[in-house]
Amino acid sequence: MVAKTSEIDWDGAKAPSLAALEDLAQAAFDRLPDEFRALCADVVFNVTEFPEDDVLKELEAESPFDLLGLFSGVGLPQQGFGPQTGQMPNTIHLYRRPILDYWAENDESLGAIVTHVMVHEIGHHFGFSDEDMEAIEQAAG
Repeated sequence: MVAKTSEIDWDGAKAPSLAALEDLAQAAFDRLPDEFRALCADVVFNVTEFPEDDVLKELEAESPFDLLGLFSGVGLPQQGFGPQTGQMPNTIHLYRRPILDYWAENDESLGAIVTHVMVHEIGHHFGFSDEDMEAIEQAAG
């Protein structure tokens, strides 16, 4: 049952915290098939308020709100065999404030947005480009 707007304590309502977004991201990850989760065993998940300034500059973002998430590292297809010394772990970054801003402007649940961003960034871990993932999403309807 959905609560009526008049039943919600709006005076006490707050935006979801970093910890709450981490919980949503973990729940999204836990719903993925076992095979996918196994391939992401070494991926670090990081939730912060905004992307770092150097990331925004490198990606030529016009605003810190332009980026909801980011994969950093070396995708599975590009990784060599054997241990890679000196290589930072693959990391999926989720950016709380841009995600909340997107949520406020769109008619999607926060959980659905976090799940979409997580799956998109995991796709980069698997070596898919943005264009590859867009084509997959279009094919899936």
